[in-house]
Amino acid sequence: MGFFGSLTTEKYDRQYTDKELFQRAVKYFSPHLKFLTFLAVTVIFISVLNAGQPIIISNGLDIIATGKDQGVVALLIALLLVALLSFGSSVANRYILYHILASVIVDLSRDAFHAAVHHDLSFYDEVNSGKIVSRITSDTQEFGNLVSIISDVINQLIQAILLMIVMFGIEWRLTLLSLLVIPVTMAVAFAYRQIARKATQQGMRAMANVNSTIKETVSGIAIAKNFRQEHSIYDEFVEANQTSYTVNVKRGLALHLMFPSLRIIGGISTALLVYFGGLSAVQGAISIGAWYLFLQSLDRFLFPILNLSTFWTNIQNGLAAAERIFALIDSPPTVVQTGHQKVENLCGKIVFHNINFSYTPTEPVLTNFNLEIEPGETVAFVGHTGSGKTSIARLIKRFYEFQSGDIFIDGINIRTLDIHHYRRNLGIVSQIPFLFSGTVLDNIRYGVPGLPVAEVKRIASQIGHGEWLETLPNGLDTQVGERGGQLSMGQRQLVALMRVLVMKPGIFILDEATASIDPFTEWQIQQALNMIMAQTTSILIAHRLSTVRSADRIVTIEKGRIIEQGTHQDLLDQNGHYANLYQTYFRHQSIAYVEESGSHRNSEQINRKH
Repeated sequence: MGFFGSLTTEKYDRQYTDKELFQRAVKYFSPHLKFLTFLAVTVIFISVLNAGQPIIISNGLDIIATGKDQGVVALLIALLLVALLSFGSSVANRYILYHILASVIVDLSRDAFHAAVHHDLSFYDEVNSGKIVSRITSDTQEFGNLVSIISDVINQLIQAILLMIVMFGIEWRLTLLSLLVIPVTMAVAFAYRQIARKATQQGMRAMANVNSTIKETVSGIAIAKNFRQEHSIYDEFVEANQTSYTVNVKRGLALHLMFPSLRIIGGISTALLVYFGGLSAVQGAISIGAWYLFLQSLDRFLFPILNLSTFWTNIQNGLAAAERIFALIDSPPTVVQTGHQKVENLCGKIVFHNINFSYTPTEPVLTNFNLEIEPGETVAFVGHTGSGKTSIARLIKRFYEFQSGDIFIDGINIRTLDIHHYRRNLGIVSQIPFLFSGTVLDNIRYGVPGLPVAEVKRIASQIGHGEWLETLPNGLDTQVGERGGQLSMGQRQLVALMRVLVMKPGIFILDEATASIDPFTEWQIQQALNMIMAQTTSILIAHRLSTVRSADRIVTIEKGRIIEQGTHQDLLDQNGHYANLYQTYFRHQSIAYVEESGSHRNSEQINRKH
């Protein structure tokens, strides 16, 4: 298990050298070159002021030692002026620093989020979304802190160099002796580098696990309550949190292991220098003020060296965070387009030619699959779970990469299309319709934001005479809640279908919901489907008899192969696999379908009488 225990890495994680990370970081800092230049100037100015303060005090001590009061007031004024200048410079320095820091974090978060939303769906089959959130939020903050850390390091190093020059002027032999601390400190720090990087990565993974647990719990809280699993999900969080606690305690111990060692080295070095320097002052080789200046300079010189462990820890935090962020950004896509041919309007002809597809190498889903769908045709796919129906739709949507064969859209190889233009011509409704927080109108216009409200109402009124809108508390302005939770399943399906209707796509793909809904809403949904199918090529993963019967062609799939195809009646007459499916699955819907149709006719007749 090792010192840190076992925390799994993501499949797309990779290691970068410090040089690679530095080169990538430069790209984010380079747009702020003017601010960086001003920041460097303020850092140097602050360093000079801080280095000059002990020199002024040293001169004051020498003046006081002579018993003369002349010049003391001037030195006090000089100290006050230095303090004021140092304060003003520090304020300006921090303002510029935080401006750069915020800008870099914004740019990095933008690129990380862009990578996340453009990854293929297969990427999310293997990656927990909560951990992605952690990289985009927490890790970008850690990386941004590098700016502040580097600024502080440079500030203290400049002070150390200036004070080292002063120390050489006071007593060069003691200064040379003090410099022997540097190689020892650097050797320990570089030896410690791998421990610090590993400790930081493990800590970040532990926190990502906590974030992931929280996200999953909040998303599924309704299910957890239905099954009375509050204690179970609480225990899962406690376990993840405890793991994070354990890892971070070990991380803190490992990250600060070097500091006491360096303190011992620095303490021994300081004691020797104080002893020999004190003898020089007693013997009159140097003045009291010079000795004070040497001690102050020595302390300020050793401070950044001895604090290297702290700086190194923070730097490793930033580098580890950068490594995780860049791994997300650099993760290669599995769906690769070989061209960028734009398609404005699709006729909707789809051809599968010898397609072989699998999610994993050992489990083929489609084998030598061939199918031709004509423009405007409605094709319903039926078959048992796992037969490959949904995979066919996913390949048309170009969400997954097939291993061999070709798919042609209007005679064009699907791999050569501009994927964004292509998907604008697709209308997709998933089995569980997903709605974004906002109003019903916002969700309907999701694909065409500028569509006039009047046009939305016109189209909506064609579905069940617009009665479904009357069931909404505030009509189109009704808030849908998170994931559409404030609407019924039927209402969500209608909104999802309206979202496709207003887009007027060339190809419509429906993975039909299996949830039961009331007969009237079922009838309204079928009306909306008929409106869409009348103007598109439609691919239906069908679960309802009404949807199957409305198709021009029914294709029966078993183990990734087509075993039957034809109309509903043709396939029943063949008495094959579809007929068996109908008898065991669809038949019970047939009676309900007839009864629902009758009730709809009756309700329409009653409405007409009134």
